[in-house]
Amino acid sequence: MKKITIAIDGFSSCGKSTMAKELAKKIGYIYIDSGAMYRAVTLYCLKNNLIVDGKVDEEGLKAQIDNIHIEFRLDESTGLPQTYLNGENVEREIRNMEVSSYVSPVAALPFVRKAMVHEQQLMGEKKGIVMDGRDIGTVVFPDAELKIFLTASPQVRAQRRVDELTAKGEPVSFEEVLKNVEMRDHIDQTREESPLRRAEDALLLDNSDLTIAEQDKWLMDTFDNVVSSL
Repeated sequence: MKKITIAIDGFSSCGKSTMAKELAKKIGYIYIDSGAMYRAVTLYCLKNNLIVDGKVDEEGLKAQIDNIHIEFRLDESTGLPQTYLNGENVEREIRNMEVSSYVSPVAALPFVRKAMVHEQQLMGEKKGIVMDGRDIGTVVFPDAELKIFLTASPQVRAQRRVDELTAKGEPVSFEEVLKNVEMRDHIDQTREESPLRRAEDALLLDNSDLTIAEQDKWLMDTFDNVVSSL
């Protein structure tokens, strides 16, 4: 069976990563979490004093961008990829609220996006991958055979994020998370470099009211239809 590239784009906290991971496992593809790459760069900034008084030290980050090495390694116990920053497993750290608060402005920097897009394109040269993010179908893989644009209401996404953080022992208020979701939506859609938008040939999926089972069925049916048509 011919392998393809699957690009999943959409708003924050829509469940893109979870969807992409599960799809990749089911069809035997490699999963690449582009959002985790930008989160890892953001974590690097926080750990190296490149975010001061809420602002990113752009020149400082640009001077150190070549020192940032990100890779994904499979966790043998779960079969899921873990994000490594300069050899250190940072999968848990990159999901906290502090990183979430700064990832959009960091990801909006042209030189950061250029560096990450280059790495992503190298990862995807052999096909058989599932990648999610903000600009995968429009910038990273404009020729992907299957493109999906995922969305859900801000309120639903905020509640999902609250539930996720609470389960990790990081209680936060719904209002705080909703504000963060709406702020990230605005930044992602209005930034000059690779703004979040739906590719013309991307299939739209609003999962606000879908169960996991319903979403999985839609995904597998869509994948099967695309592959069978090639």
